[in-house]
Amino acid sequence: MSINKESKVRVLCSTVSRCEGRQVAIQGWVHGVRHLGQVAFMDVRDRSGIVQCVLEGEWLDLSLTLESVVAVHGRAVPAAKAANGVEIHADRVEVLNRAASPLPFDLNKKHLKVRLETMLDHRVLSLRHRKAHSIFTIQSALAGAFREYLTRDGFTQIFTPKIVASGTEGGSNLFPINYFEHTAYLAQSPQFYKQMMVGAGYERVFEIGPVYRAEEHNTSRHLNEYISLDAEVGFIRSEEELMDLEQEMLKHMFDTVARQCEDEFNLLEVESLALTADIPRMTVAEAHRILEWKYGKLSPKGDLDPEGERLLCQYVAENNQPGLVFLTRYPREIRPLYAMPAADEPELTASFDLLMGGLEITTGGQRIHELEQLIASIRSRGLNPEHFDSYLELFRYGMPPHGGFAIGLERLTSRLLGLGNVREASAFPRDRNRLTP
Repeated sequence: MSINKESKVRVLCSTVSRCEGRQVAIQGWVHGVRHLGQVAFMDVRDRSGIVQCVLEGEWLDLSLTLESVVAVHGRAVPAAKAANGVEIHADRVEVLNRAASPLPFDLNKKHLKVRLETMLDHRVLSLRHRKAHSIFTIQSALAGAFREYLTRDGFTQIFTPKIVASGTEGGSNLFPINYFEHTAYLAQSPQFYKQMMVGAGYERVFEIGPVYRAEEHNTSRHLNEYISLDAEVGFIRSEEELMDLEQEMLKHMFDTVARQCEDEFNLLEVESLALTADIPRMTVAEAHRILEWKYGKLSPKGDLDPEGERLLCQYVAENNQPGLVFLTRYPREIRPLYAMPAADEPELTASFDLLMGGLEITTGGQRIHELEQLIASIRSRGLNPEHFDSYLELFRYGMPPHGGFAIGLERLTSRLLGLGNVREASAFPRDRNRLTP
């Protein structure tokens, strides 16, 4: 190809530095424009980064607005003052779509200094900011690493209904919907279907999908729709195996995002997390004793409140451990109907939560696999077993000992990156007051 022949193949901004001396074509958004007499410098941003373009002659009269979509054709030339050591001397600029002006807020600043509600009201625009963009690049890598680890470990990815006839976590916090002549609900969890697929012979399954909780909380910790990373495993001996699995899986996930998203962590000015030690494990009762001894903190019976979760993670971090801790042996009355009672303490359950940075990110445990025991558990909640016929069927025909866990992807992302509000880790959050965009 002649060096003067216009390139018809688009290259990404991040690769222009490898095209020195060649004709290139880039496409993206106008990130900034600086006029200096007979020359102008235009920064163009695409999904990979930003490159500086030099405009002269007729291209000075384009009156480009910030965030306009452009295509630039020109030669990649060494430039010591350019951010990546190369700039494009434009031969031709196409305005593919001109953006309205002024913008609701500046996107070319290092920090997006606007209220969270304003960011969410103009979400498509705020997601273009490089820091917000980085959050979801990292989140995508987390979900990909979750899938990669479990697939490699013999798990099958499944896809379960989100319109259901009853709740899996009890009768509260359900979103009812009209389903022709029936009342149906948005799924709180894929729990029953995960168990069905284990019992159907797949043994090890996982899902990445939305779940819905009709909780009227309006806090920095809660979403009414979020992405759940679910796993369920057959033929386990105890919940300890599940915590072992999650620990090794998280190590892989954190290592993967650290390797794949180094630029994003640098842009966010956050250090990636490496799990070099085992995550500590303690019972809820032990956690209560630590909180009372260390901080004079009294917690709700059988559980921890948000302050208790924060203080416990602080205590763990101060003792040269990562800011994560498994809490075990929750009371039966605050766990779901399918939670397996602990063998040595039947008033407690073989279940666990994982706290990270002061926030619960995982709930899991061993499940009841004996039919009569499960029916008794359903009745103890004041529920009718006949309403669970399709779920109970698999326990009539041979269900192995099993268990699993679920991770809230937005919570995991927010803790990993130190975000102040979990809504920052949702591209289009659904909370108590927000249905748009």
